[in-house]
Amino acid sequence: MEIGGIIAYLVSLAIAAGIYAIFCMGLNIQWGYTGLFNIGIAGFFCIGAYTTAMITTPAPTGVYAKYVHQLFGFNMPFIFGLLGAAVICGIVAFLIGIPTLKLGEDYLAIATLGIAETFRLVFNNEKWLANGARGLTGLPQPLQKLLEDWFDLAPRYYNYIYLIIVIIIMVLIYMLIERAIRSPWGRVLRAVREDEVSAAMSGKDIFRFKMQSLVFGAMVMGVGGALFAHYTKAISPGMFTPLYGTFIIWVMLIAGGSGNNKGAILGAYVIWTVWIGTQLLTNLLPYTLKARGPYIRFLVIGVLLEVILIWRPQGLLGEEKKVSTMRDKDST
Repeated sequence: MEIGGIIAYLVSLAIAAGIYAIFCMGLNIQWGYTGLFNIGIAGFFCIGAYTTAMITTPAPTGVYAKYVHQLFGFNMPFIFGLLGAAVICGIVAFLIGIPTLKLGEDYLAIATLGIAETFRLVFNNEKWLANGARGLTGLPQPLQKLLEDWFDLAPRYYNYIYLIIVIIIMVLIYMLIERAIRSPWGRVLRAVREDEVSAAMSGKDIFRFKMQSLVFGAMVMGVGGALFAHYTKAISPGMFTPLYGTFIIWVMLIAGGSGNNKGAILGAYVIWTVWIGTQLLTNLLPYTLKARGPYIRFLVIGVLLEVILIWRPQGLLGEEKKVSTMRDKDST
């Protein structure tokens, strides 16, 4: 493979890992800081992706409308897709949280998993909503047309621009979460995670803070889903399975260190690099073993996670014990 091909491959890897890092930070708000056992991440992944698709693509017309069934097609800019994905995911999380946040941890996990699968199956079976199992294609990418028209940028170089966009959004989300977590609000979330009874005795509304955490994390996940959709330019319900939409994100957060946003980002990049690296290695297997390649990849990820949990139970970086660092810096 030529140097240019290797660089392009690494850029694609960095984009996907950056998007997953955003999902990890959303999950970190819910689990790492509040203790909400949400295993329905794929549902918010799916809703974020489909929301931005229906906001930013035009409605099908003419002969094309016979083959693509799409309820909404507003043909609006990329930024509206991101904001719409965040808002819709936040609203859905609020509605889900009303009945589920009163459940215990195990029941909350079961409920969120079932709800996530329900969303995926709705998009898969209701053809009138978003073209059913065929999904939606031709999603616009931000600045692509502008760069092609004004700077004559070849389409094969666009991923470099999209990597910058993903990193900028990832950093902005990181800064926003850090500011929130190091505030009194964030310290209440940690108190709720550690001992709900003690937090309630201090006069805190446990349900309200859990709801805020669930909604905030879901909005971050919605942005991740939107970025993924514009990166792939085509989405279908089959993309949002529990494996890629939930399980691998949990592995990333646990490996990096829950309760630490830097750990969430690091875990996303490490695990995604291993995941892609094992794909390259399994492609080198003899033809008779290639069919078992996916199972070998699962085994490698599982073994890696076990090694990390034994060697570093708190994850690669571990939880930050001092939560008011930013406030202390501001006061000095």
